[in-house]
Amino acid sequence: MTADEALTVLDRLLPGYAFSNLQETVFCQVWEGKTYAEIAEDCGYDHSYIRDVGFKLWQLLSNVMEQKVSKSNVRAVLGRYARLQSGSLSVANRCQETTLSSEPPSISHPFELEYPSGPVPLNSNLYIERPPIEALTYTEVSKPGSLIRIKAPRQMGKTSLLRRILAHAKGQDFRTVTLSLHRADRQVFEDLNRFLRWFCANISRQLQVPPCLDDYWNTDIGSKISTTAYFEEYLLNQIAAPLVIALDEVNQVFEHPEISSDFLPLLRSWHEDGKELEIWQKVRWVIVHATDIYVPLKLNQSPFNIGLSIKLPKFTHAQVQDLAKRHSLDWAAGKSGKEALTPLLRMVGCSPGLIRLALYHLSQKHVGLEQLLQEAPTQTGIYGDHLRQHLAALQPHPNLIAALKQVVTAENSVELEPITAYRLESIGLVALKGNRAIPSCELYRLFFREQLSIKAADLKRDP
Repeated sequence: MTADEALTVLDRLLPGYAFSNLQETVFCQVWEGKTYAEIAEDCGYDHSYIRDVGFKLWQLLSNVMEQKVSKSNVRAVLGRYARLQSGSLSVANRCQETTLSSEPPSISHPFELEYPSGPVPLNSNLYIERPPIEALTYTEVSKPGSLIRIKAPRQMGKTSLLRRILAHAKGQDFRTVTLSLHRADRQVFEDLNRFLRWFCANISRQLQVPPCLDDYWNTDIGSKISTTAYFEEYLLNQIAAPLVIALDEVNQVFEHPEISSDFLPLLRSWHEDGKELEIWQKVRWVIVHATDIYVPLKLNQSPFNIGLSIKLPKFTHAQVQDLAKRHSLDWAAGKSGKEALTPLLRMVGCSPGLIRLALYHLSQKHVGLEQLLQEAPTQTGIYGDHLRQHLAALQPHPNLIAALKQVVTAENSVELEPITAYRLESIGLVALKGNRAIPSCELYRLFFREQLSIKAADLKRDP
C-alpha cells in the first residue's frame, strides 16, 4: 500500500476530520520509512515539534482503532485493517454503533463537535495553530531552566496553548504542575508567607511528594529564602525528571502589590539561578497572564522582560475559514465564504472564543448568520450569557463602568488611567495602545453603549 492509499484509509477511518498539511506530510514520510529527524530537516521544523505532531497523530489513530498505533507499527495496523475491511464491520462504524447503543461509549469520538466552553480539548480537531507559536514554545520548554511568558486578553486561547505545551512536555517524560491562581482562596493573598506556603504545598501535592514545609520554614530568614530552600534542598531532589511549572492567571497576583512585589522578583531569581545551578536547570517555567503588569518593579526585578515572550494574536481571516471548514460550514470556503464571514469578524473581532461560539451555533443550525449578527449585541443572542457576566462583573466598580462608558461612546481612542486600563483589558473589554483604549470588538461597543446608557438614565430617574 502506498502512502496515498494509506491516506485514503485514514479518510475512511476519520470521516470529517481535516488533517493539516503538516500532519499529512509527517504521516506520508513516516510511511516511507523516514525518521522524525529527517522529516524535521526536510520541513524546516524543530525535531521535537515533528515528534509531537507524530505522537498526537498515533494517539488519534489509537483511539479510533481501539488498539495501540505507533510510528513502528502503523503500516502493519492499517494494512491489516484494509485487508479485513470488506469482510468485517469497520472500526469507524463500530464507534458509531457504540454511540447509538444504550451502553455509554468507552471513548469519545475524536472528531465529535464539542460545545465551546473553556479550553479546546487536546484531542479536538477544532484547535487552530498559530505558527510559529506552537513550534517555538515546544522547543523552548525543552531547554533547561527556560521561561515562557504567554500574554493575551481573555477568550484568546491562552489556556488551550498552555495545555498543549504541557502535553508536549509530558510526551518527553517531563513532570508537570499547573497552578491556576484564580482558584486560590482570597485568604491566600493576605500576606506573602501564606501565599508562598500555598505555592509550595500545591506543587508538592501535584507531584505526590509529602509536603514538609515546617522542616524548611524559618521565620528568622524569611519566607522567600525558606521557599528557595524547600525547592533546592527537598522538593527538586525528590524528582529525577525535568519539571515544568505552569502559572496560569498570574494577573491575579497583580491585584495584590504586597504579594507581587516580592513574588515576581523571586521567580526571576530562580530563573536566573537556572543559568548556573544544576538543581534549577530541572525547572521550566510557563507564565500566563492577561495584561501587562502595573506593579512598580525595577527593570532587573521583573520576570516580564526575560525568557520567550509570546503575545497571542487574534485569528486571521484564513484561520477563521479553516475553523469554519472543521465545523462543516461549506459556505464559508473560498472568496465568497470570506465575504460572508466578514460581518461576523467585524462584530467579534476575530477573538477565538467568540468565533468558536458563533461557528458552533451556525454548524448546529441553531440560528442563521443574519439572525446571529442582529441578536449578537443583545441579551437574547448567543452571547447573552457572556455579556451579562461581564456586566455583572462591572457592577461593583463604578470607576470601571464610567471608564468603559467613555470608551464605547467615543469616536476615537480614549486615554485611561493606567490601573483602570489594565483592569478593563484583563477582562477583555478594551484593546490598548499605550494607555489609549478602544472597545476590543463591535459586540462590546454596541452592548455596553446601550446598557450603560440605560443604567445612567435609571440613576437620573431615582429620587
